[in-house]
Amino acid sequence: MNKKLLCAAMLAGLSVAQAAAAQEFDDRWYLTGAVGWNMQDNDRATDDAPFASIGLGKFISPNWSLDGELNYQNPNFEDNQDLNWSQYGISFDLRRHFIQEGRGWNPYVLMGLGYQRSEEEYDAFPSPNSPGQSKDGNFAAKVGVGLQTTFESKVAVRAEVAYRGDFNDQSVRAPDESYFGDVLASVGVIIPLGTKAEAAPPPPPPPPAQTCADLDDDGDGVNNCDDKCPGSQAGQTIGPDGCPAPVTIDLKGVNFDFDKSTLRPDAVAILSEAVEILQRYPDLRVEVAGHTDSVGTDAYNQKLSERRAKAVYDYLTSNGIDSSRLVGPIGYGESRPIDTNETAEGRAKNRRTELNVQN
Repeated sequence: MNKKLLCAAMLAGLSVAQAAAAQEFDDRWYLTGAVGWNMQDNDRATDDAPFASIGLGKFISPNWSLDGELNYQNPNFEDNQDLNWSQYGISFDLRRHFIQEGRGWNPYVLMGLGYQRSEEEYDAFPSPNSPGQSKDGNFAAKVGVGLQTTFESKVAVRAEVAYRGDFNDQSVRAPDESYFGDVLASVGVIIPLGTKAEAAPPPPPPPPAQTCADLDDDGDGVNNCDDKCPGSQAGQTIGPDGCPAPVTIDLKGVNFDFDKSTLRPDAVAILSEAVEILQRYPDLRVEVAGHTDSVGTDAYNQKLSERRAKAVYDYLTSNGIDSSRLVGPIGYGESRPIDTNETAEGRAKNRRTELNVQN
């Protein structure tokens, strides 16, 4: 066999490489078994013969696999069929797979190192011990190319052509040779062991970082950034700044004549509605507050506001509202105007009473 031609063919096989996307990494151990044809080096003076191999391997990365394989072949000598020649050995083969998603068959190249043992009979006539026997073990190296299916159908199939160099320099038939080159063509199966591990789902994305605008520690409906009163209590009426806001039962229309504290007839209807509200909400507590305009001295207006608050307070209690639900009566004098005191209309609005909700 032309060794230069075979070496060139194997080097060409090693140059076959293509960019390919890696498939999911299946790292289960697997069993291999193959049968094929061993094309013997012509210098051995043996016939080509079938061979078989069995092994164990696994993928060590998405595109690389490593197999350990035992092989055996038993060809006959070309000129003397009565003499025996057999060979067996082990090799460790590293394969680089060019896997492309969605493709059934994927090419690979291989490189292997191993040990081959040869048992050779030869004619030792006229020795009474003829035929003689020569047994020798040698380092071996292998390169090759092949095609392999994926594990999608549970069992993969492999087709391969390899060149094996057997560094046997003790051959009786070819004493001048330091090594022999054999070509191995085979088909085989790969059987995964165990159950394929399911890929773990990707972790969920981390939640976005919270800021004070996302938090409301006191549960008052105002976020922490805007909350100027972070210790609000449940049940309080809260303003947009997060602080308790005064709530007033509208007594618009319960106004007083100038310098008077007696209820006008038109105020009675309005106060009757306030009584209904307080009766409808028995837990409601209110402050009864009186106010004046700015005409007159501060001291006089203070007393006048107190008398006006007292007039409303007396009306509520006389109409069934328990005094325990009322705070006051309190007069604020002219200190809390709701309109200008520069006009008659404004001053009339400031002469008022209010029910300020306390809870």
